[in-house]
Amino acid sequence: MSEKENEDRAVTLANEAVELVASGQAEHGSRALREAASLAPEHPAVKAAFVKIQSEDSIHTLQKLCGKFILEQDEGAGKEALSYLDRSGAVPADIAQECLELVIKERNIKPTNLQDGIVAGLLRESIAAKNAMAKRLRAGTTAAFGQVYDIGDRSAISIADLVLTNSAWSKESEREECEEDVFQLFLAKLLEVGHDYDGRALKGIARLLAADAGRLHPYIDDAIFDAILCSLDNREPDEVRSQATLATAKYLELSGENGPAYLGKFIFTRLTTGRSEEILLAFSVAAAVFPIVPTHAAALFLTDGFVPSLVPLLDKNKSGGVEHAALSTLSAACVDSACREAIRKHCVHWLNHVMNSGKDDRPGLAAVILAKVLDPTMLGKDTGEKAQQEKDGASSLVPMFKKLLADPGPASKQSSIEGLAYLSIQPTIKEELANDRGFLTNVLETLKDSQPLTSTVFGALTLIDHLTRYLPVLSEEQKRMNQLKAYANASKTTTQPDPLDEAAAVSRRCKAVVEAGAVSTFVAISRNLSSASTAILMAIMLSITHTQALRGTIAQQRGAKLLLLRYTSITGTSGTDHQTRRTAAHALARILISVDPSLIFPASGNPPLTSTIRPLLSLIADKDHTDEGPRDLLPIFESLLALTNIASTSPEISDTITRQALPIIGDLLLSNNTSIQRATTELVCNLTNAPAGIEAFADESNAADTRLHVLLALADVEDIGTRKAAGGALAGLTAFEGAVKGILKRERGVEILLDLCADAERDIVHRGLVCVGNCMAIEGKVGEEARKKIEGNHGAEILKNVVRRSGGEGVLVKLGREALDVLMR
Repeated sequence: MSEKENEDRAVTLANEAVELVASGQAEHGSRALREAASLAPEHPAVKAAFVKIQSEDSIHTLQKLCGKFILEQDEGAGKEALSYLDRSGAVPADIAQECLELVIKERNIKPTNLQDGIVAGLLRESIAAKNAMAKRLRAGTTAAFGQVYDIGDRSAISIADLVLTNSAWSKESEREECEEDVFQLFLAKLLEVGHDYDGRALKGIARLLAADAGRLHPYIDDAIFDAILCSLDNREPDEVRSQATLATAKYLELSGENGPAYLGKFIFTRLTTGRSEEILLAFSVAAAVFPIVPTHAAALFLTDGFVPSLVPLLDKNKSGGVEHAALSTLSAACVDSACREAIRKHCVHWLNHVMNSGKDDRPGLAAVILAKVLDPTMLGKDTGEKAQQEKDGASSLVPMFKKLLADPGPASKQSSIEGLAYLSIQPTIKEELANDRGFLTNVLETLKDSQPLTSTVFGALTLIDHLTRYLPVLSEEQKRMNQLKAYANASKTTTQPDPLDEAAAVSRRCKAVVEAGAVSTFVAISRNLSSASTAILMAIMLSITHTQALRGTIAQQRGAKLLLLRYTSITGTSGTDHQTRRTAAHALARILISVDPSLIFPASGNPPLTSTIRPLLSLIADKDHTDEGPRDLLPIFESLLALTNIASTSPEISDTITRQALPIIGDLLLSNNTSIQRATTELVCNLTNAPAGIEAFADESNAADTRLHVLLALADVEDIGTRKAAGGALAGLTAFEGAVKGILKRERGVEILLDLCADAERDIVHRGLVCVGNCMAIEGKVGEEARKKIEGNHGAEILKNVVRRSGGEGVLVKLGREALDVLMR
């Protein structure tokens, strides 16, 4: 390249360097300038670029970016500034203040979302910016608030957060005064006519009420509450309605009788106007407040004459919007049993008409309401022809809901899922749905395609839970209590469960759900579910793992890993969180009982098999159990079986279990429940094949002697399985001198070993012979003492009897003769 070309290239690079540094890309600018200097270090343009960049370096990056964005309308610089705040956060105090002053004073900056984000970022990250904004609010709250409010939602909410931040204010009295002023300014914005910022004002109102409703709610008068309620109109955007719902909920919580009284006035006044717009608004508000204040809403709904007048009112107003809003109200009212009964009495004919002839998603909504009011759990208490007709009516809704589920529209699917979630309480409907493979496939596809935090997902999981849930197993005491309650209710007989709810029928439904691919779907959707949906999902997993034959399929569809990941992801401390974790651990235990653990969690895989130990141990520890009601022992029993299975996979895993669970295992060995005691002894039998387990019983410490004493006692109990497991553990431990010493210390230690040899069970005899042979094989004084004690307890005669009874050349004869040979020397 010629000298002229070098100089031209250097000038181009120098100019690029200046532009890059000015736009905040200092690294790229420096690289371009270095290349220019290497080509023409003495060129005036290159030297000028050096001087320019050195002067630019004295200006903070964020300051330069904000300047270019505001003064030059440079959108790229605005994006860089926003990225800088999100990425870096820390900004020098003076720079933060200057940037804030610069950004908030300008109007008509495009795009506005960048200006909004920069203001919100500064007020979020910089205490200096917060202090500067607090100072502006003290100097003139209305002007400062208006300046920031018009910028955007995030900036407006930042003001609400600012007046709640104690550290930004020198005096608490000043903060409280500004908080009240800002709240009133948000209220005033809500009342403005012809504005487009209802959602923005409501966000601020809801935010401040959520944090300090006790001080602020008196500022809400009837006119403001009216404006908030008007924002619940179902034609408003979801964002507006959600914020209005939050504000309404907080106000009604603290307003005493005034709030509910005005709420009733608001609804009934608009219903009586006869104008469709007002009626639609009234129904929208009623539907929105039912979940918030169900008691007050139900009282309004059940006002004399209200429900009987609904159908005539709707017949006069044929507007689709009014009808849709009314259906939403009726659906919401079904949360209350008295409201359901009123709807059932006065509205069923109209609902059937809408279901059969309505348009858009109204037939689905009507069908859902019918499913709710024809609740099989309620109808089951009735008798006679009418009750049977209503039960049949509930069943007749199923085909329609199936058809809606196949419809591509999300509203239709939601209505279908919600309706079937109610109807699937009825055993005959459970059976019908579970036997329809196409329907199950549609439900699972809907689960996959829906957003995780929607009511559709919750409803679909509830539906599957109804199909797969087993009836609770009652103790004898609980059965007697139910009988007493039946007598107290003047009933001569207790209600017998429907045959379709018995275990065999539920198992068939679980099989249908698993074979439809449910577990793979659960794996796909499980990460982002709400806590309530996760709890239902874990309950389903517990139900489908009840059937042993399904556990292999569930494991193949990654069900075990799903359970482990959900267990570890739940970190809350509430009772619901604890129960959900416990349910996940229980289902995991069931899989690990029936499937080779090393196939599910191979040594080279992730997560490792050792990660299953903690959830399994949480079941047998059960620290949160109280003395209220009987303790459910099934999770403990199945966890012990699972631990026994995984302990057999490697000495390392066995040792990990021993180190983590030894105190709990010691307690469970003394359980008064035979099954728990047997399962714990079987676990000990496996653990004593590894170093930590051997040490726990044979290191000659006081604790080891105590454990060995318990194990000897368990070798002498009536239960055959427990004797067999205890004998197996002793057969391994007696190979070690420390264990033999411990046995010899016990008055009946040797006698118990010889009793094993005399047992009627061949497997137990085998274990006893190994124990006796091991004790006599120990070298030195310990072995000599063992031989003497065995001989003194008629050991020779017992061993001869074993050989005589066994006959032939079997393993028992061989072991018996070997022991006799040692004893006779």
